[in-house]
Amino acid sequence: MFPRRTATLFLAVLFPAMALLGGCGGTPPKMAREVRIGVIYPLSGTMAAIGADQKKGMELAAEIVNGKYDLELPLGKDEGLPNLGGAKIRLIFADSQGLPEVAIREAERLISQEKVSVLMGAYSSSTTAPASEVAERNGIPFVNAESTRPELTERGFKRFFRLIPDDRGFAEKLFAFLGDVERRKGIRAGNIGLVYENSLFGQGAAGAKRKFAAAAGRQVVADIPYPKETVDATSEVLMLRAAGVDTVMMTSYSKDAILFQRAFKELRFSPVAVIGMEAGHVAPDFVGSLGPDAEYVMTSATWSADLIDTKPIAGKVDALFRQKHGTGLSGYVPHSFTAVMVVADAVNRAGSTEPEKIRAALKATDYPGSALVMPWEGVRFDDRNQNVYGTNVVLQIQGGKYWTVWPFEVASKDVVWPMPAWDARK
Repeated sequence: MFPRRTATLFLAVLFPAMALLGGCGGTPPKMAREVRIGVIYPLSGTMAAIGADQKKGMELAAEIVNGKYDLELPLGKDEGLPNLGGAKIRLIFADSQGLPEVAIREAERLISQEKVSVLMGAYSSSTTAPASEVAERNGIPFVNAESTRPELTERGFKRFFRLIPDDRGFAEKLFAFLGDVERRKGIRAGNIGLVYENSLFGQGAAGAKRKFAAAAGRQVVADIPYPKETVDATSEVLMLRAAGVDTVMMTSYSKDAILFQRAFKELRFSPVAVIGMEAGHVAPDFVGSLGPDAEYVMTSATWSADLIDTKPIAGKVDALFRQKHGTGLSGYVPHSFTAVMVVADAVNRAGSTEPEKIRAALKATDYPGSALVMPWEGVRFDDRNQNVYGTNVVLQIQGGKYWTVWPFEVASKDVVWPMPAWDARK
């Protein structure tokens, strides 16, 4: 018999220990059955089509992680997350409506009410910036696949991670492309006209282009911001014509990219080149809405449908996506798919749903290029949490499809330059 005091102390130690072990049988505590991941995208409003596509890409990635697939992907062959006892990832979507104030509110709700371990999104820089501030303040990792404003990774945040290159990276490659066109093709790129939405995205891109234009000795003869959700591009196009612009460089979302292209045709403005900066110029509805009028437009991009034929994993994922939705990978769908795969890999390596452990695992990410549907060497984050392998190519619309035209070493089509004048087209 224990003395009463000794027995009391013994039981005080024993019962908490039994509780931790799940009872006298020594059963360990149950592991998480799911990992809750919050996703903020514009699912209504002018960018709803983009958000809907992004959602499809993420949902396919979640299905692959949660199920069993014969794919050479981290977590592709496993069912769930093996380091969390087979736990499944659950994507909880929120609609930003493309509005910063709504993105803030939804980020707060996902964290406080839905108890997410990670946040993802939010497409445009103007919604990504405030939503990621909420995440940083609450100690939640935030993974971004599409926003390009350079300042997003220059805020000193520990929990914001970006996969895509920033505006400086995009602009640098575009001006390298112009130089290559002139040196190796004997083509004149001429002066530059900048057209951009007057938002965080547009302003950041325009600033980067000004910098690289000056470094390359190229004259910017028109610098034209326009208001968000403009309904008439006539005055801006007339300004481009009056300035004698040779190469138009645009930074627009899909609605505006379509509006300007129609105005170019209506006013018979025929520069030697129109070059977009991904975003609206790679959106599925750009070619879908314009048809032949989209021909010969170029754009920087971080993904090309060419990869479906040249990269095995891209072809297999495209086939799965096509089976579900009737259309192949396009636009930013590969980016959102990749983001979920990278996050799931980090959560599995963390072996935990604790945000800080997931943050540390994201920081240590070294995702192989062979397992990416993107044309990158991999995913690895630098001291700013920017993917060091993120890069871009230049595409041109020919025959209603996007083709890689630069770098020339990996081009699938020769660049058509200058663009045929409107009156010379069939």
